[in-house]
Amino acid sequence: MNPYNTPPPSGPWWKTTPAVLGILALVALLGALSFPLGFIVMIAAMVAVWVLPPWRWFAKLGATFGAFVLLTAGAGLGGQLDDGGKDKPDAKARNEDAVNANVTSSPTSPKVLKIADYTGKRLDEATEQARAAGLTTGHHDAAEENRSIVVPSGWKVCFQKGNATAKTIDFATVKTGEPCPEQDGGPLPWPVMPDVVGVTYNAAVKDLDRAGIDLDRVTLDDVYLDIDSPTADEAAEDGDEWRVCFQSPGKDTKVTSTTTVRLDLGKWSDADLVRHCPGAKDTTYKIPANDPDHESSNSTGRESSSSGGGSSSSSGGSTSGSTGGGGSVGTVHPGSFCSPPGATGVTKAGTPMVCGPGSDGRNRWHS
Repeated sequence: MNPYNTPPPSGPWWKTTPAVLGILALVALLGALSFPLGFIVMIAAMVAVWVLPPWRWFAKLGATFGAFVLLTAGAGLGGQLDDGGKDKPDAKARNEDAVNANVTSSPTSPKVLKIADYTGKRLDEATEQARAAGLTTGHHDAAEENRSIVVPSGWKVCFQKGNATAKTIDFATVKTGEPCPEQDGGPLPWPVMPDVVGVTYNAAVKDLDRAGIDLDRVTLDDVYLDIDSPTADEAAEDGDEWRVCFQSPGKDTKVTSTTTVRLDLGKWSDADLVRHCPGAKDTTYKIPANDPDHESSNSTGRESSSSGGGSSSSSGGSTSGSTGGGGSVGTVHPGSFCSPPGATGVTKAGTPMVCGPGSDGRNRWHS
């Protein structure tokens, strides 16, 4: 029995079995040349199989399956399937690039907080800035005393310890004006007072500066009763004539934030008769004639010289003439005691002064 039921030869040729089988063979041929074209011909062949020949249903089903097989075989022989496979890696690479781009553009890890350097700032300023940056702050005494911090504006930051992950920072601080210790919790390295007694003011300033003592904290005083205390500028102007007679505190004493540094200065040059410090402060006069007891001392001396002999009397008379008649005594200070009456002098600024009775009846320099 023939399953294909071949029609008589008198029917149309395109409905014959050879024609349909030729269409199926054409599927394989076109599939080898172009897979899309072969696919279209395969669809047409399947339609023709089910419509044109009077085959039994299982023969038509087998022909349909054969059309798929022929298309696949033709495409494989023609390299169409391989070319399609070559495109797949490119597509895969494009997909990988897209994934990588998404990974790069999307934040996979949180930003690490960058902590600024607050050392040297006042504690209240550092705390305010750190909190504004999103940090939780803490503070403690950097010195070994472990003191309580009551007023943050009076403290400065020496060290800091921050944790960017936890967003915290702790400040180790000391009081403003105190030196920072070498490490957190160490002793305060206070400067030590050098020995500057006997040196000039210029040399003393250099020694204090090398020791780490703030020169703005140094106060100056004079050692004479008739000389006003110089300012730092005045002492620096004649820095090789002013000399340190006394100092406070003494040598090797720690100079803390509460220590008062004082230099007691004496002034003289090569032209002065007396070129040494007095035994104690405020016990003598720079200019002996300014001593209110100077005149009486001379009188006592003249009487002694008169009783001692002619030559001494003559010498005493000469002294009396040199002092009793007035004369100029050089640089003087207004309001200070003076002697003898009528003596003249000038201030440091060049103002002429004369020695005469003051409001208290004692002789003082006035213009």
